[in-house]
Amino acid sequence: MRSLTTFAVFAALGLSAFAAPPVPRPAKELEVIEPSGKHDLLTSYRGKVVVVQGLFTTCPHCQKYSQLLTKIQGEFGPKGFQALGVAFNEEANAGTVANYINQFKIGFPIGPSSRDTVLSFLGFSVMDRLVVPQIVLIDKKGQIREQTEANPAGPMPLQDEAHLRSSIEKLLAEGGGASTGKTAPPPVSAPKKPTS
Repeated sequence: MRSLTTFAVFAALGLSAFAAPPVPRPAKELEVIEPSGKHDLLTSYRGKVVVVQGLFTTCPHCQKYSQLLTKIQGEFGPKGFQALGVAFNEEANAGTVANYINQFKIGFPIGPSSRDTVLSFLGFSVMDRLVVPQIVLIDKKGQIREQTEANPAGPMPLQDEAHLRSSIEKLLAEGGGASTGKTAPPPVSAPKKPTS
């Protein structure tokens, strides 16, 4: 019996290292501290469609993807889209992130973060071997709707510009955003007929 229990524990640990987190699911809170010291909370963007990019400042694929997100931010930002980035390579700090933003002309908030924080946000285990960039697409209600796998064997749709644009447009068209503060006008009632 004891060996069966031990096997079950190892099997569970092994599965957690390879299984992708389920979607949709609520996004955990994430704080992005920009090099300027400004704090951005993911929950403050409720009502917007958000893409979070987990990146290494030294990764050419991450640099290219950040530039793509900057272009998409310019196009879709006025329609309710927001990109955020977290740099979690060992040398990521306020200085290296500021250099990354300036060198690659990034137009959305990015801040350094710990690997543990990013893994927790992504729903991965410390046992998972990650490829970067890691991308999470969040709807207006704060639900993760799409996410890259930790270490995929094949293509990653969220890294494809056409797929990303289509997914963002679809989520922007959905309802469920945060209140705009405007109240709907009262319903117009039909005039009452006089009774005799």
